[in-house]
Amino acid sequence: MLIAPGFQCSQSKRVLKKKLEIYEFSMQRSVKVLASDSLEGRGTGTEGERKAAAYIISQFEAAGLKPMGENGTWTQKFTFTPHPPIQKHQVGDSTVLGMALVKEISGNNVLGYIDNKAATTVVIGAHYDHLGWGDENSLFGGGRAIHNGADDNASGVSVMLALAHDLKKSKLKNNNYLFIAFSGEEKGLWGSNFFAKNPTVSNMNYMINMDMVGRLNAEKALSISGTGTAPDWKETLEKSNEFGFNLVLSESGVGPSDHTSFYNVGVPAIHLFTGQHADYHKPSDDADKINVEGLYAVKFYVMNIIKELNKKGKLTFQKTKDESTNTAADFKVTLGVMPDYLFGGEGMRIDGTREGRPAAAAGLKQGDVVIKIGEYPVKDMTGYMEALSKFEKGQTTEIIFIRDGKEEKCLVTW
Repeated sequence: MLIAPGFQCSQSKRVLKKKLEIYEFSMQRSVKVLASDSLEGRGTGTEGERKAAAYIISQFEAAGLKPMGENGTWTQKFTFTPHPPIQKHQVGDSTVLGMALVKEISGNNVLGYIDNKAATTVVIGAHYDHLGWGDENSLFGGGRAIHNGADDNASGVSVMLALAHDLKKSKLKNNNYLFIAFSGEEKGLWGSNFFAKNPTVSNMNYMINMDMVGRLNAEKALSISGTGTAPDWKETLEKSNEFGFNLVLSESGVGPSDHTSFYNVGVPAIHLFTGQHADYHKPSDDADKINVEGLYAVKFYVMNIIKELNKKGKLTFQKTKDESTNTAADFKVTLGVMPDYLFGGEGMRIDGTREGRPAAAAGLKQGDVVIKIGEYPVKDMTGYMEALSKFEKGQTTEIIFIRDGKEEKCLVTW
């Protein structure tokens, strides 16, 4: 019985069809609610964020979860002050640089708990904030518009909510389960960073993060980062792959999503991701483009992972090789591309370029595979990030890349 394109399962056709219909409805409904215009893009600290939080709380309550925020509530408040932008002021004939005034932003994580009286707790997370009407992270050049963020990340939240219902009814009792909808992710992992340093539970076993899991493609490609953060991950991920995902695995515990905050405090953590697309950080990331059957497949896969790990006890945390070198703070330059995180070959394949940035100016385009930057080889994302850290703004560097099977060169000015 096909439950999603190319996926086979041994359950009876009638039971499987009924399950799929239920999950398609509930997940699709959650995506539509969270990605509706009425929530105005769920910007951190906005009324839209508060409405989204209220919806998530209602779903936690319906699943029978307990609040695990502050003081017996469903939420954990955090406050951050954004880095102030530099502004230019004209004083007579001179231009003076100054820092713009900024206000603190307060957001809320939403936390629901299944208490199995176990010694350890599994954290299942997804961020629910997005870009509002378009903030500094928007890639839309058409002016102010609502960025609904259906894939980023109403998709991950919908899977998390379905898992909450499943695990509440399941016989998997060797861990407690904490479900966290993070806010402030788009601003720089604010919510997850705050929780990791101010946890409301003790003895976390491992963390599973779902961020942008709504665009499963025809190749069934699923990227999983953080596989090196515990010895058991790789075997478990392969053994749980009942649906035949084309898994693209990365060991690093550091990446552009909330699993990084847990890795940084010594918790094994992975991040599931179905890939970049042209609607990323644009108003066109809407609910009608979500692969709902793909969401079901991801949900079922995560349940398989949790079932397999239910037998393992507490996972052993281990550091990954690039933990101290590949953070954004190390980079003085940027190429201005969106990497293809689903690419499993050698090099860094470009999934898109940004106008006016070094890659676009040098003629690089989607599909090009960068294999060398200056004297530094690029064998994977780790090598790409390490190479970027070697250059200064204003330098001109030769880049070697593969296009249509042929090796080519270009000059990039950072």
